[in-house]
Amino acid sequence: MTYAIDRLILKPDDIDLSRSPLAGQFAQETYVLGAFNPGLSRLPNGNLGLFVRVAEALRQPIFDGHIHAIRWDNGGYVLDAWQLDLVDTADPRKFLIRGGRWKVMALTSLSWILPVELTPDGLEIVAIHYDKAIAPQASFQCYGIEDARVSRVEDRWLMTTCSVSPERHSTTLYSSTNGLDFVFEDIVLDHQNKDMLIFEGLIDGHYWAQTRPLGDLYFTYPPGSEWRGGPSINLATSPDALHWKPHRKPGIRPHAATVHTARMGGGTPPIQTNKGWLTLWHGVEPKEIVGIYRTYWSLLDADDPSQTIQTAHEPLLEPNPALTAPLTDQMYIDHVVFTTGIADAGDNYIVASGEADLACRITHIAKSTFA
Repeated sequence: MTYAIDRLILKPDDIDLSRSPLAGQFAQETYVLGAFNPGLSRLPNGNLGLFVRVAEALRQPIFDGHIHAIRWDNGGYVLDAWQLDLVDTADPRKFLIRGGRWKVMALTSLSWILPVELTPDGLEIVAIHYDKAIAPQASFQCYGIEDARVSRVEDRWLMTTCSVSPERHSTTLYSSTNGLDFVFEDIVLDHQNKDMLIFEGLIDGHYWAQTRPLGDLYFTYPPGSEWRGGPSINLATSPDALHWKPHRKPGIRPHAATVHTARMGGGTPPIQTNKGWLTLWHGVEPKEIVGIYRTYWSLLDADDPSQTIQTAHEPLLEPNPALTAPLTDQMYIDHVVFTTGIADAGDNYIVASGEADLACRITHIAKSTFA
């Protein structure tokens, strides 16, 4: 597929870690493992707000016979040490703790959210707002805050994030009245859920959201079904954006006709079009440790978002190695595009994605693509 514009807008070297929330907290050097998976929203001044996940990692996590992880603790940041013979380090993003009955892991980085202001077309950086960074502030966020998704609903901006800790893997909500200064509201989902996306508009006076609860066990569909068992994009409703009830009907499910949705989850907050709700989501084809992440799209019924009225098995966006070719020395995974934000730009949509868990990608996609 050909796009009007497709480029990287923010890379790890664009981040000034001397202004990081972690700066000066411990002696070991850190670096930006990735600046990626950005939320996106139009600001009151017409510019775009890009809300970037900065994964900050130790330059040398292994020393003194241990691997170390960064953790927020009581307003500061500390290092935890794990014996190398107790862990599995096959995935560069995390390490697994061996020996327990459950799958237990720690991260090789700690993430925080950095607001970046872009020009209205999303192609130039206006300002990087380090003073507005969103960082851990409680024990349920001690391993970081990940993957912001931003929706404007009436006169408020609502940001969902994934807060990571040993206590719970929860979804947390922030709100803003100007699109840049966000305040913490509360935990809104208490189960492991990486992709909560609030619809950009009310339906019958209620907030709606896509969710993606995870587990280690799923039930199969009957033989011959068009659906495949596994993670799916579910729906929930709320009277106030704080208290959420799962919707009875299923949302978008993995289709048996393609291996590209063997794993799937939400991408961009659903936005209103004259045909229904446009939602971009990711599907994962199994390959090696991480898999191949691609972006797909669906149109949902305006009054009943559990009904898909149009979709396509062909990907809308695929990983683009040409974009990251100049960053080869910083790459640690490939085959990943993870779309997380969308904004209206007249004849086009401006789509924001994380490319290779490394950088922020901006793509202009013609609205006629979804006709």
